[in-house]
Amino acid sequence: MNPALFLSLPDLRCSLLLLVTWVFTPVTTEITSLDTENIDEILNNADVALVNFYADWCRFSQMLHPIFEEASDVIKEEFPNENQVVFARVDCDQHSDIAQRYRISKYPTLKLFRNGMMMKREYRGQRSVKALADYIRQQKSDPIQEIRDLAEITTLDRSKRNIIGYFEQKDSDNYRVFERVANILHDDCAFLSAFGDVSKPERYSGDNIIYKPPGHSAPDMVYLGAMTNFDVTYNWIQDKCVPLVREITFENGEELTEEGLPFLILFHMKEDTESLEIFQNEVARQLISEKGTINFLHADCDKFRHPLLHIQKTPADCPVIAIDSFRHMYVFGDFKDVLIPGKLKQFVFDLHSGKLHREFHHGPDPTDTAPGEQAQDVASSPPESSFQKLAPSEYREDIYADSKDMKKSSSSPIIREMQIKTTMRYHLTPVQMAIIKKSGNNRC
Repeated sequence: MNPALFLSLPDLRCSLLLLVTWVFTPVTTEITSLDTENIDEILNNADVALVNFYADWCRFSQMLHPIFEEASDVIKEEFPNENQVVFARVDCDQHSDIAQRYRISKYPTLKLFRNGMMMKREYRGQRSVKALADYIRQQKSDPIQEIRDLAEITTLDRSKRNIIGYFEQKDSDNYRVFERVANILHDDCAFLSAFGDVSKPERYSGDNIIYKPPGHSAPDMVYLGAMTNFDVTYNWIQDKCVPLVREITFENGEELTEEGLPFLILFHMKEDTESLEIFQNEVARQLISEKGTINFLHADCDKFRHPLLHIQKTPADCPVIAIDSFRHMYVFGDFKDVLIPGKLKQFVFDLHSGKLHREFHHGPDPTDTAPGEQAQDVASSPPESSFQKLAPSEYREDIYADSKDMKKSSSSPIIREMQIKTTMRYHLTPVQMAIIKKSGNNRC
């Protein structure tokens, strides 16, 4: 028989204290550091990954680190499987190639990835443990509403773009592809699905996907591609979910600017839907081939008075069409001219060829001069770009740095004066101020 082991009272107290400490100390998860060797493998294997692109010299990055780590701990308890949710980070000073790959120019930047695919909308919410945890919970929620009765389709919100999938069974490759697409595009479309006997009347030729456009007049569209081909399915649904002409707002202005494409913008009063419809139709008719080279947008004249002021316009002049090249703003002629075949297309071509910029500085090209009329070299200066101020700032350190330390002064007298008055290293236009105020976030 083994002799009993007795602990002295001090030793017993010490052991109990260690035991209690071990039981009640939360498990801290380590944030995964990404580099060129592991980034693809880690992101490709993660259902959802939130990546913090940071720079150690940036105080806002430093402030985010403990919040990001605590949010990771909270989420890890709810989603313990290794690849369900990954919190990761990239030191952009050490890995500038990764920062360039994902077009990171401000710190910290939080990007969401799904199975290796970067989502176009970065996280711009509040930087708190609760907000980050709620954001991930939302990303992990099911983006597809299940239809229990086909009669529910008659009550759909027709102001939205609706994608409906009809499947024989949920446990199928067809549905898994549909679900993967829905996870990526659920911010742009409403996704619904029906299965088995409920969906049978709509599956006369097998599983299928239907797009119901906004409104009640446009006909439904049927997907005819391979249901198990993710790329083809994604491209078809994305084309339906993301409109050709998008609205620019204070909430998405910075995001649209970061796409790096010039803007063709219709400024119109909110209630003027007729002008918007005309613009949408003419963009689709004349400029569909230019998709990918320029962003087609519309903006509320009342909300965007500041850009209008830059082109010597007011809401009373709306509707107004203009191009913002991020260097200058150029005004289209009379809005009614948009109905002239090829007129809007030529306006965009003149941007790409440099003609708009050239003529603003040197007057009309000689080829545009009327017969017998002598060409005049009339120097002028186009209005400065308004939305360019939403792009990443060149002045990237402490926002309260002294103005005399600025690396470079702005070419715009208005912005230069604003920089001196505010002693900040940011281009803070009224539009950008509104966006920063709404988000409550600062970045280097």
